[in-house]
Amino acid sequence: MSVPLLVLNYNGRALLAECLPSLVAAARRARCGARVVVIDNSSTDDSRAFLAKQHPAVEVIDRPNFGLTSYNSVLAEIECDVALLLNNDVKLDDDAIDRLVAPLQAGSGRAACFMTAPQCRRFDGVTYEGLKTAVRWRLGLVQASCFYPGHMVASDRPACTACAGPVMAVRRQAFLKLGGFDPLFLPGRLEDLDLVYRAFRAGWHARYVPGAVAYHAGGATFHHVYGAAGSDQLALRNTLLFQWKNLRHPAHWLREATGISARLLAEPLRAIAAPRDERWRFTRAVWLAWRRWQQMGHVSRRTDSLATLRRERDYFRRFHPTRIDRSDSTDEEPQSSLGAIGQSSRSASHASELAAAR
Repeated sequence: MSVPLLVLNYNGRALLAECLPSLVAAARRARCGARVVVIDNSSTDDSRAFLAKQHPAVEVIDRPNFGLTSYNSVLAEIECDVALLLNNDVKLDDDAIDRLVAPLQAGSGRAACFMTAPQCRRFDGVTYEGLKTAVRWRLGLVQASCFYPGHMVASDRPACTACAGPVMAVRRQAFLKLGGFDPLFLPGRLEDLDLVYRAFRAGWHARYVPGAVAYHAGGATFHHVYGAAGSDQLALRNTLLFQWKNLRHPAHWLREATGISARLLAEPLRAIAAPRDERWRFTRAVWLAWRRWQQMGHVSRRTDSLATLRRERDYFRRFHPTRIDRSDSTDEEPQSSLGAIGQSSRSASHASELAAAR
């Protein structure tokens, strides 16, 4: 059964023109068998006309503009064991598909890998963007970041990851069993963190596969629609929603309550010197999060079982920046079906090709 590369697109004609040829070429070279499918979220530009003219062999699936949650209905309908989920501003190395798929075919059931994430770079082929992600607390907020102390030294080391980002491979049945991406976070940001957290709580894990290399335009989709400030505001709002939805441990409630209170109390002092568009940013995020919480009909958080609370605690321990690079039995990247490939020479060659194409 072939592996679909599901490319989510909304008014991204220029991005498709730049990135789709790389995906088509990677799918053609994949040993596992792959095909490119564009999920078009009711684009109003000429994306559909471009695809029909330039890539007539690429299947197009129409969906309303519901962001990443469009994957939920598509994966419920499509026939596959594994799928790649990609933004429209992503390119792939020639062998990235096979490397991302291999860990997902290694086992099933509890403690299995349900998602993989590649090493991500900018379009220059050199600048590191992630996607091995650590999680820590910072003044009452959960902060997920690929740029923790020592990340560059460990960027070529396989490990579990707390989230994925603009490109990920998923086991379809596990994705659907988890409920897919939560519409609570629409129009977007942090859906992948929420998904991986729920998977971790269920006993599954997501794996960072540094041998698979992807190239990302760097926030092109969200920044184009919302701007950098609007995108950051969404991230703040959705961080609060993630915590209200998922966190139950008393120690985490205390961290959240004290940190958020401190931020709100300090907001008037910051507003004096801050630029106009940055004043009361956190207060707005709290208000927007609360409105969204009420709009989606969520109720007050409850206390879960001791086992669930321990799993929540273990999540923050496992993905703390000081622990994420400690190897364990789930962190080894399968190589048997891929052969020995010189990653550095391959990536350098691909970087030269990208630079020549610009």
